Amino acid sequence: MRAGEGAERREARLAWRLVAPALATILLIALFPLLWTVWESVHLHDLRMPWLGRPFIGAANYLEAFRDARFWGALGHTLLFTVVTVTLELGLGCVLALAMNRAFRGRAVVRAAVLIPWAIPTVVAALLWRFIFEGQTGIANTLLVDAGLVRDPPVWFIHSGLAWVPVVLADVWKTTPFVALLLLAGLQNIDASLYEAARIDGASAWRQFRYVTLPLLKPAILVALIFRTLDAFRVFDLIYVMTGGGPGTSTEPIALYTFNSLLQNLRFGYGSALSVIVFLITFALALGYIRFLGAGLTETRA
Repeated sequence: MRAGEGAERREARLAWRLVAPALATILLIALFPLLWTVWESVHLHDLRMPWLGRPFIGAANYLEAFRDARFWGALGHTLLFTVVTVTLELGLGCVLALAMNRAFRGRAVVRAAVLIPWAIPTVVAALLWRFIFEGQTGIANTLLVDAGLVRDPPVWFIHSGLAWVPVVLADVWKTTPFVALLLLAGLQNIDASLYEAARIDGASAWRQFRYVTLPLLKPAILVALIFRTLDAFRVFDLIYVMTGGGPGTSTEPIALYTFNSLLQNLRFGYGSALSVIVFLITFALALGYIRFLGAGLTETRA
């Protein structure tokens, strides 16, 4: 027993030595910036008034954020964008994954072509969709007029409600292939014999999808849901390029509001508090997904 315990301890020490560089790297590039941001958030750090120094003010920055109507507006915009885009991307991604999972001639070419939007940089995609919806004579308005759907083409980016349409379409167009790729990986892990057994039992295509595909696809759905929700909640570059948060602040997400507070208004303390709030919300969302959907996965496996 003692010899065995000694061998286990040596293995444990070796394991810690091997893991130590990775842990040090994580502490350096992840934990330290987070702790520094938390430290900044409880201090008054305003580069517009450097003579004030950096005094400790506790939770004053957080209280200011919670009393700020612009903060709540930006948070509402972020939630709206997240719910709409993630719902559309999961639905369309599932359809694409099911289509690409079938055996047909040229399937490899179709899979590669579907991934092209995802491979395009976000800034390029944003500029492309802004060009499509730009002005009354843009490509989108020309198509709508030619199809007889509208008579007086709108100017999309000057109306607070209409400005969301190209933003949502751009994000769905770019990110749906990523969701489809994750779901396709989940579909390929499902044993084909299960579908054969379901067909023998007389199950229709819808029942096969509901009782075979969907339950076994839940792990992939969970991964896609977590990735896309966290990504959508932190959206910045797409909206920054397409609308700049306008008209006014009607399309400003919380990440863009944080950017404006930090780098335009130079309020490092207040901007750090907003960053911590965003981190806590995204962390809570991830935990919630894992807890509720993970519990459902455990029940399914049991």
